[in-house]
Amino acid sequence: MNLSQAVEQYILLKQSLGFRFRIQSYTLRAFSRAMGKLSVGQVKPATVRAFLDGHGPVTEAWSQKWSILRGFYAYAIARGMVRRSPLPLQAPKISQTFTPYIYSQQDLRKLLGAITPERTWSLSPQTMRTLLLLLYGAGLRLSEALNLEDAHVDLKERMLQVQRSKFFKSRLVPIGAKLAAVLADYAEGRPPIRGAHRCFLRTKTGCRLHASTVGKSFRAVREAAGVRRTDGSRYQPRLHDLRHSRATHCLLAWYREGADVQALLPQLSAYLGHAEVIDTQRYLTMTPELREQASERFVRYAWGGRRE
Repeated sequence: MNLSQAVEQYILLKQSLGFRFRIQSYTLRAFSRAMGKLSVGQVKPATVRAFLDGHGPVTEAWSQKWSILRGFYAYAIARGMVRRSPLPLQAPKISQTFTPYIYSQQDLRKLLGAITPERTWSLSPQTMRTLLLLLYGAGLRLSEALNLEDAHVDLKERMLQVQRSKFFKSRLVPIGAKLAAVLADYAEGRPPIRGAHRCFLRTKTGCRLHASTVGKSFRAVREAAGVRRTDGSRYQPRLHDLRHSRATHCLLAWYREGADVQALLPQLSAYLGHAEVIDTQRYLTMTPELREQASERFVRYAWGGRRE
């Protein structure tokens, strides 16, 4: 059987079973295009390895692609399309753990100040500004922000409804007065809807925003703002790092206030839409400020509230 046909059959099967399978579908179709017009049995281990390796150092993306392809080849073997899998037996060890970039307040001001019509293309400057403040102020994932509909934004009660996000979870997200005012200003001046969508955030022409377009605009703004990593990391600061920054800044504020951080972590977990507290802990990158506050907390605990 042709590889592309087998891939489409596998995707259709997974989606019929209730899986969203969006990222997996993208990866499998990219794999099919990279292999060319071959049958399933003609794919060679060397070409599979080249697809997995890509360019640059090995990252978690390698393991993700490998895991997705393992599922496909288990399906193909079970149906007699191929006798054995051309995949490597196991994923290589990742040389370094990815660390998200934590934006400082100065970084955030630089980003907002660098927003211009020339850098945002099909997005208006107001749309980009609103999106950045929404991602940081409400700790949303980019997909959650782009999928917000008018009915999900209650500015009177200052509440957002995030519908069927990651792992099909929904949640209510309370927002502050300043963010509510930003959303109200945007709602008043945005273009009318064009198309079948009902999204709150829109392009200059009223169309739905797409992640690829937003990412391209953000990179132009970030480069103009001079916000970049200097630690040799492969990745420059991302939109998703605004969510990491929000979680880390919340934790830092609680330390400074002397709050019971362990008791508050489940609340932050629910706010971010995580099923387990351990998922939230991955966002809590140890910045120098956070280490200092944690150290101060430990000293106060060790000395019974006294410093000597």
